[in-house]
Amino acid sequence: MSRCGIEKLSRRTLLRGAGVAIALPWLDAFARGRGIEGPPRRALFIMNNLGVLPKPFFPGETGRGYALSPLLEPLAARREDFTVISGLSHPGVRGGHSTENCFLTAARGPTRSGFRNTVSLDQSAAAVIGDQTRFPTLNLGVNVDKVNRSLSWTRDGVLVPAEDRPSRVYERLFMAGSREQVAERRRRLAERGSILDATVDESRRLGRAVGAADRQRLERFETSVREVEERLHAEGAWEDRPRPVPAEPTPSDVVDRALLFKGYESMLAIARLALETDSTRLVTLLVDAFATPPFRLDDGRPEGGTLTLDDYHNLSHHGQDANRVAQLLEADRRQMTLLAGLLTALAERREGEDRLLDRTIVLFGSNMGDANTHDNTNLPILLAGGGFRHGSHLAFDPDDNAPLANLFVSILSRLGIEADAFGSSTGPLAGLG
Repeated sequence: MSRCGIEKLSRRTLLRGAGVAIALPWLDAFARGRGIEGPPRRALFIMNNLGVLPKPFFPGETGRGYALSPLLEPLAARREDFTVISGLSHPGVRGGHSTENCFLTAARGPTRSGFRNTVSLDQSAAAVIGDQTRFPTLNLGVNVDKVNRSLSWTRDGVLVPAEDRPSRVYERLFMAGSREQVAERRRRLAERGSILDATVDESRRLGRAVGAADRQRLERFETSVREVEERLHAEGAWEDRPRPVPAEPTPSDVVDRALLFKGYESMLAIARLALETDSTRLVTLLVDAFATPPFRLDDGRPEGGTLTLDDYHNLSHHGQDANRVAQLLEADRRQMTLLAGLLTALAERREGEDRLLDRTIVLFGSNMGDANTHDNTNLPILLAGGGFRHGSHLAFDPDDNAPLANLFVSILSRLGIEADAFGSSTGPLAGLG
């Protein structure tokens, strides 16, 4: 902005602008687009930022009829409901752990000075279908470092913090609160609307005193503000509609980070409840293994199970130590067992003539192809449900990977969203039925 424009900004304007600047990262990704007709289509994106052991995960054969790998064996009963995909990665997304925030954005160069992330897949989809549900998206986490990590990013590359307490998510989804609480929410929505109106007025006044380039910036800012306004109106409309009544009680929070898989299971359950009650159609779940201390491998036992030799991060740098590899293998089996339980639960629930699984895309993966070597290629990807033709191992070149964002284009299409490209994509993913 020009010096002249800056000098004309009053302290009050700056304060108002600061308030909106704080609100926008939370709300601007929810800009409304036209709705999608037809049966509801949903997606759940799950990522473990330390991945899985690659050799036990990927099958040795390709196509249909492949022999299940050791880590896919827990999913044997659901093999016709998922596709395992090898040879995918994000071009230009290298740098070990620094890539974790780029899994759903495909933003290049995360280690570059001044790097800024881009919009994530869930938020891009929410811009079109988010207004069809009370909550455009849910962003969940297990043991997550909420300040530094998220799967969900606004179109301006701002982190959307993940919720790590299932009970709080349950309350948001299903408990309307007292009349006083509803009235307070309405008051806050009206207050935000008044601030936005005042900010737009100040922006227009300022636009008359600055150059063409600054006017363009102000026009873009005004567009973002108006989109936030639309989101506030949508929130107000949802306040008049009754919330669904879930068939399951409020889940207990797992506050002990060593009970990783209990926390994981609880978050998968709340994600499933959100989807099956149509409270939202887009959910992300980040399993922050990097922030996980030594954890219980079998936390379902009364005595708590075996504690790992080290925290998850150091354990992943196993250096081929047999004991560490064995513990990682057991942890990966637990992940796949939980995933199998989720797919079975979705398959057993009906929505009209379809299974809920047929209307729900489940993507499991990681930014790490091999955490032991900080490799960000050949990412472990498993795609389930969503009406795709499954049951095969779809393999791409392990030395010259296909863009993972090609799969994202295919996912957007299956959600009913017209998208020719996303991030580094070169088109939809070839060979995906």
